[in-house]
Amino acid sequence: MEEEAGMFRVHQTIGSVLCCKCGIPMAPNAANMCVKCLRSEVDITEGLQKHVIILHCPECDTYLQPPRTWIKAQLESKELLTFCVKRLKNLSKVKLVHAEFVWTEPHSKRIKVKLRVQKEVLNGAILEQTYIVEYVQQDHMCDSCTRVQANPDQWVAAIQLRQHVSHRRTFFYLEQLILRHDAAARAIKIKQMDQGIDFFFANRSHAVKFLEFLGKVAPIKSRHDKQLVSHDPKSNNYNYKYTFSVEICPICREDLICLPPKVVVSLGNLGPLVLCTKVSNNIILLDPSTLRHCFMDADQYWRVSFKSLLSSRQLVEYIILDVEALSSEVNVGGSKYALADAQVARVSDFGKNDKIFTIKTHLGHLLNPGDYALGYDLYGANSNDIELDKYKGFSLPDVILIRKSYEEKHQRKRGKPRHWKLKSLNMEVDSSTRGRIDEEKMYSEYEEFLKDLEENPEMRFNISLYRNKEYQHSEVASMTDGEDVPSVPLEELLADLELNDEDNDDESMKG
Repeated sequence: MEEEAGMFRVHQTIGSVLCCKCGIPMAPNAANMCVKCLRSEVDITEGLQKHVIILHCPECDTYLQPPRTWIKAQLESKELLTFCVKRLKNLSKVKLVHAEFVWTEPHSKRIKVKLRVQKEVLNGAILEQTYIVEYVQQDHMCDSCTRVQANPDQWVAAIQLRQHVSHRRTFFYLEQLILRHDAAARAIKIKQMDQGIDFFFANRSHAVKFLEFLGKVAPIKSRHDKQLVSHDPKSNNYNYKYTFSVEICPICREDLICLPPKVVVSLGNLGPLVLCTKVSNNIILLDPSTLRHCFMDADQYWRVSFKSLLSSRQLVEYIILDVEALSSEVNVGGSKYALADAQVARVSDFGKNDKIFTIKTHLGHLLNPGDYALGYDLYGANSNDIELDKYKGFSLPDVILIRKSYEEKHQRKRGKPRHWKLKSLNMEVDSSTRGRIDEEKMYSEYEEFLKDLEENPEMRFNISLYRNKEYQHSEVASMTDGEDVPSVPLEELLADLELNDEDNDDESMKG
């Protein structure tokens, strides 16, 4: 502004003095020395640690924070940098300005950290200096890993998870929930049993935390017991083994249930024939003839437990001949339903008889004439349920449809790989049940579970699906597969990140 106004302005110059040691011009400071001479006279890093030994557990990749705490930290992470800085003694004598890692070979057992510190020296001058601290890793297994290495079967707490049904669909879904939330990360061993899974933990608190997770995702009841292993009378210490017996509700999704009379009254005369549409920590029951529904939590169910009348393994395929809508869509627990009158016939009856059933269904928003659907054949079923016999004068419907069927379209894709995949837990098969587990039956049940995931977006919401690298897209195959076949959209898939030593070596060679 002064120059624009034509005013004369004196340029200020910074004065300089000569260094009292080497005589070079420099900006004045309290010590009257240049930086090089000041560093030669004073070393502010004197007395600070330059070499530190840290203990590292190679099994669980943790570091010992004295006296007894083991912390988990990845290489060159913020957690590891904080751990390294806290291990330095006498660092309070200086002011820490900056800290960063210096790259070292991952297999060298060395970690180098560059520190920049400041300190007030001669006559109040502040000197800043950089130095490197080298940390030497010494392998030392933590207490829990030591016990596991000494005896892999030396567990402290075990959770025996069971469901008394004729299939393993619940455990397939539960396995994916556990992987999604990494709930079994603390388990030292997982064993597949005949009607369930056993989880073994090295600490009782880890088992209790896993039990709390199970209670949030499934209707369960549990009981626990403990057994004395050893006792030290001098220190009065007791060592126990804890066992938690957990039972999952035997009601599964798509099961047909005949509610006991007491339950019907308590639920406001719902049913008595109802469908289980969803199972989480609550059970959603739906009356397919009226679309009335209710939510039943684990405590309510185990107070008046009941079993299913028919399960999904007894579904029969029908063809839809005619559909007439009766009501608009209704939202029940996140799913949409609509009442409709329909005429159906069993696919197995084609060419044998002309038996046609006129029924009421809750799938009116999905079904069209010519579609296929899976349902329960109550017309030809021989049911000897005790609860059903209590309802005198109650007439059973001939057919109750459960879901739309894509079996004919799935037949065309049979044997072809999917463009997505699932991960699985590292489970051992119990030797006592190895002969009783039918591998072919388990494979077919797992295949049905994968089809359910493709057809039901709600089931995919809480689990992680990954891209299949082995899948190769073919335009000819996609045209012959047919349309309207449910599939998993690509945007729902996660990239499966797998790093191995060979990939790392190749990248380092290229660099």
